[in-house]
Amino acid sequence: MKEEVGSLKTLASTDGTPSSPLLRRTANYQPSLWDGCYIQSLPDGTLDVEQFGLWGKLKEEVRHLINHNKQKDIFEKLEVVDALCRLGISYHFEWEIKSMLSLIASSMGSLRDILHNNLDGSALLFRLLREYGIRVPNPSEDFLIKCFKNESGSLKVNIINDVKGMLSLYEASYLANDDEDELDEAKKFTNKNLSIYLKEPVLINHSLVEQIRHALELPLHWRMPRLHTRWFIDAYGKQEKMNPHLLKLAKLDFNMLQSIYKKELKEMSRWWKSLGLAGGDFSFARDRLMENYFWSMGCTFEPHFWRCRKEITKIGSFLTTIDDIYDIYGSLEELMIFTDVVNEWKTTGNEKLPNNMKKTLSALFNTMNDIAAVTLAERGLDILPRLKRLWRDQCKAYLVEAIWYHTRYTPTFNEYMENAWITIGVPLLLTCAYCLSEDLTLEALNCLDFYPKVTRYSSMITRLYDDLATSTVSKSILFISIYSQHASLINFVSDILIQDELQRGDVPKSIQCYMMEANVSESVAREHMKYLIEKYWKLLNYEYLHNLNMEECFKRHVLNFPRVTQFLYQNGDGYGKPGNDTKQQIMSVLINPIPL
Repeated sequence: MKEEVGSLKTLASTDGTPSSPLLRRTANYQPSLWDGCYIQSLPDGTLDVEQFGLWGKLKEEVRHLINHNKQKDIFEKLEVVDALCRLGISYHFEWEIKSMLSLIASSMGSLRDILHNNLDGSALLFRLLREYGIRVPNPSEDFLIKCFKNESGSLKVNIINDVKGMLSLYEASYLANDDEDELDEAKKFTNKNLSIYLKEPVLINHSLVEQIRHALELPLHWRMPRLHTRWFIDAYGKQEKMNPHLLKLAKLDFNMLQSIYKKELKEMSRWWKSLGLAGGDFSFARDRLMENYFWSMGCTFEPHFWRCRKEITKIGSFLTTIDDIYDIYGSLEELMIFTDVVNEWKTTGNEKLPNNMKKTLSALFNTMNDIAAVTLAERGLDILPRLKRLWRDQCKAYLVEAIWYHTRYTPTFNEYMENAWITIGVPLLLTCAYCLSEDLTLEALNCLDFYPKVTRYSSMITRLYDDLATSTVSKSILFISIYSQHASLINFVSDILIQDELQRGDVPKSIQCYMMEANVSESVAREHMKYLIEKYWKLLNYEYLHNLNMEECFKRHVLNFPRVTQFLYQNGDGYGKPGNDTKQQIMSVLINPIPL
């Protein structure tokens, strides 16, 4: 997140006297793409009385469709549930869907013959059960394995002709746990053969071609839900078996939620402006209020999570500013003082800090104290001690990176990752989401774990997505590593170029650390990071499935944080250097309603 660190500015001391000038770095980050006046001018887009009435009527019709239509077979019901999830309206029917899936899971013995002959339906059932955290009573979900493997353990050749079944199996394979090798085999097999169908699209209908292309670009399990919903609403309207009631409800619901987001966004924009932590003395830092709100909304889009959405937006905005203070602006002495002040959680002792750092600390303490006070008043839960510890851990990890930079130290890969999964900010944000969950009890708060495996795995994935997008090693290293057999030459050139990055304000990231340690090229290092992303997704899948005590808001953040990160960094640094593609995607979810 700290690219483009370039020119140095000579600043006078903070009290205005000309003594000992201090060199400050700057990352030359672009201003926000989203003007505050523009945000305040956005029309709310609230549904009119007639639309709101239709929305309520359609909801009840869909609920009846799930509960009372006994004529539909099991696979038709699963397709309805899948459509509800993809259309972004399943949150209205959580109880009905979980009841249906739990009933199916408890009746697996009587369904085996039906499932055995239906790859599409079995793969869909497998995926939905895991998405909803419902475990099948038998030791493993072997009903799916038997659909694509014969008794000898070989892949069934005839499944190549079942294009829809292969697509469902491909999507299901991404919910595998770390020890489910058969699903890894299924993933490779379906990826290869679905790619072949894309080269011969005349063999299948256009709607299926688009679904395959979308899935191979990125599997459903790794996609940001709200962005996928916006795409799927259009795609669903082109399907032969489209249910017009579902489609109409999805469009009305999408626009209704968007009107809620706009109101929240306006409130957040006013709050951010009132703090005065953007522009002027903070020109070194990224001003990303809109992106932070989008990130928060992407993790918990449901309307009843409004408080968590707004508070996480605030916390994310502080994270960005403080991250840039440590990476770019502060001297090592100042950063040590800053860290001590956060550790003590009081502003005494900050006299030697520049005014903008003092202002940041004051705003941080006031905001966290306010969040904690509201939670205490409304729910009787004191979360302030947890918030304090989170910020202490965060700033201590930032200080480690600052020390590495100032001492020109290149950490080992493991050293880097042990600190970087904290500096990415996900543990802080996930734990805050836990503390802000509407379902949180005093017992659950007292049992809060710093930090559970799910937090670590979600953080690792997010960190690696970030590094893949924001780390660039000169192609000279890649060239030399390919055409030279001399490891010493690779190390020599790598060291020169990494030191150059240090001069610009970077510390070596996962890719550079791994290259140096393993004596490999950038391309090999990047492939290793992608391998680790898949590994951590599997570990996260396992913890999500087996940890039954997670708060609902926390569970959503655990899965969705890496998904939003993947979107923002899939084509480069869409957070630090957001471009037009990122802007258009954000507008499609937050700004532009769906035509009715």
